[in-house]
Amino acid sequence: MNSTQLETDYLVIGTGATAMAFVDTLLDEQPDATVLMVDRLHRPGGHWNHAYPWVRVHQPSAWYGVASRELASGEKDKVGPNAGLYSMASGAEVLAHFDLVMQQRFLPSGRVRWLPMTDYQAGPDGTHRLASVVSGEVRTVQVRRKVVDGTHARTEVPATHAPRYTVAPGVDCIPINELPTLGRPYAHYTVVGSGKTGIDACLWLLAHGVEPSRIRWIMPRDAWFLDRANFQPGLENFERNMGYSLDQFGAIVDAESPADLFARLEAKGALLRLDPKVEPTTYRCCTVSRDELDLLRGIADVVRLGRLQAIEPTRIVLDKGDLPANPDTLYVDCSASAIQPLPGLPVFDGARINLFMVRFCQPLFSAAVIAFVESHVEDDAARNAMCAVVPSPEVPRDWIRMWAASLANAARWRQHPALNAWLMKCRLNGQAVMARGVSPDDSTRMSLLRETGVKAGEAAARLPALLAMPS
Repeated sequence: MNSTQLETDYLVIGTGATAMAFVDTLLDEQPDATVLMVDRLHRPGGHWNHAYPWVRVHQPSAWYGVASRELASGEKDKVGPNAGLYSMASGAEVLAHFDLVMQQRFLPSGRVRWLPMTDYQAGPDGTHRLASVVSGEVRTVQVRRKVVDGTHARTEVPATHAPRYTVAPGVDCIPINELPTLGRPYAHYTVVGSGKTGIDACLWLLAHGVEPSRIRWIMPRDAWFLDRANFQPGLENFERNMGYSLDQFGAIVDAESPADLFARLEAKGALLRLDPKVEPTTYRCCTVSRDELDLLRGIADVVRLGRLQAIEPTRIVLDKGDLPANPDTLYVDCSASAIQPLPGLPVFDGARINLFMVRFCQPLFSAAVIAFVESHVEDDAARNAMCAVVPSPEVPRDWIRMWAASLANAARWRQHPALNAWLMKCRLNGQAVMARGVSPDDSTRMSLLRETGVKAGEAAARLPALLAMPS
């Protein structure tokens, strides 16, 4: 096995979505920079390579992907529970998007080198080793500027992670990916997991004619959801988008406690829940349409007894009790966690850049911002002041933490003229793109923009007090 040495300005670990968005902006903002990208997978896209066949982004495609290339078709769905809303790219479309960016933009630039099927190994002496998982060739890399870690998301999908519960012999349990390969119908279906993947499994079963009465949904925790209709692209949605922001900021300003805040957000339609009688205990940026929520509410057998511990032929064992089970049940595993906790690092950490979120629920936009700040702000203290880490959400209180960090970052961005100008034209910055389409002569919409800005400032001032209150 040969060993060779490479040189690069930026060594980017991973070619998942955030890494691709970072490099895309870096190429524009640093015309002389060279980049070496490494990944264990054979094509860009990270966890999208392992996602289930019918997966879609659960936000509008208009602000997903990289800044330099459109992903959205500009069309609305005409049928299904997303009808009337802008279409969401399929997993295949997302993978094609990143592949085209690599093949038609990154590599032809002559400044990006890509090593797929390659392991990154950091040596104890600060060396960077790259080992091909195919040929076995080992290379070392001299990094002139920085290492960029695009792997912190550590997104789990059922296809790559074994269930965290035991499955008895003879029980049929599959990851969600295998649903389209079914060879026979089952008397009952049990979906394990209450996140976006679990939602998609339930909706898939319903769409394929399975009666709600044949579906059991194991839901360790109920979640707060975002209503997809509240952040649709296009100037025709301007009033609703701004109204959505005003509703959130107004709820923050007026809330007397965190519990009161979530009650106000729900009353305004800013947050949704599956069952009005069950208080959500998690929040993970999950987005649904109201029609999807109506379909899900048709499933009556929702099990709220904690996490699943074991599946046996005629019963299931959970944290808080056991339940009988039909022997002819297919269990669909959706229990992998899509969002992982952050390791407590800053974005800019000396010779290393960590790709974390710097805006509420928008990791790709965040990566693009980080690339711009890296290119135009001189020292790490100033960079980190502009890129405070927005926590990966886990519990409802994280909604408050995310907004606190997001609004603080936004206030600092406005003080940097070059960044502010870039933000106004970045296609991943949905509201700014929408606002750019407002005519200065449109007094009604201009007034709404000003009101939103004022309310954002009031909300930012109120958030620390809310965070200091007990839940």
